[in-house]
Amino acid sequence: MSKQISMPVIRRLPRYHRFLTELESQGVERISSNQLATIMRSTASQIRQDLNCFGGFGQQGYGYPVTALKEEIGKILGINQGFKAILLGAGNLGRAVATHMNFQQQGFELSAIFDKSDDVVGTMLRGITIMSDDEIENYVNNNHIDAAFLCLPRNSVKPLIDKLYALGIKNFWNFSHYDIKNDYKDVVVENVHLGDSLMTLCYRINEQKD
Repeated sequence: MSKQISMPVIRRLPRYHRFLTELESQGVERISSNQLATIMRSTASQIRQDLNCFGGFGQQGYGYPVTALKEEIGKILGINQGFKAILLGAGNLGRAVATHMNFQQQGFELSAIFDKSDDVVGTMLRGITIMSDDEIENYVNNNHIDAAFLCLPRNSVKPLIDKLYALGIKNFWNFSHYDIKNDYKDVVVENVHLGDSLMTLCYRINEQKD
């Protein structure tokens, strides 16, 4: 079904899930599209159109059951699958990602962490012993891995991507600014550009000054 849905709709689903999770924690059992639109600073028609892409979830004049809708969106996103992932790069960024992300709530199980530095190999991060990059091939060959999280400098990525791709890993959460799609067209990549987000904030602040 997801192949027939536009990416803008898919990219809004995690936001729906997040807001519904917050509403559930507040004890809200049911909410209308108008109420949800107000909270999310969206429109009721946008919400109805998005959710109708996946079937009807609400009833006219009755609204949406918060917990049931959250769980249905979770199923659509696949966060109940527990996809297994490895993280490459245990520097400052990798440590922050490993420490502060709740991977299980977002659909992943972090099973291994790798780094090339002798200073960190053998130490613990998130209860996981960091392994050397040299151990990647053996580990992946002996464990089913669905995705790799890349917290590496751009110039370190190319040889590791080639190795991971050869090992059958084609799904990446990429902080490295390296354009993996240039090398492999059939991969699934979510690029994270913190600098782009910061410059967007800069633009918006600058616009307010005029």
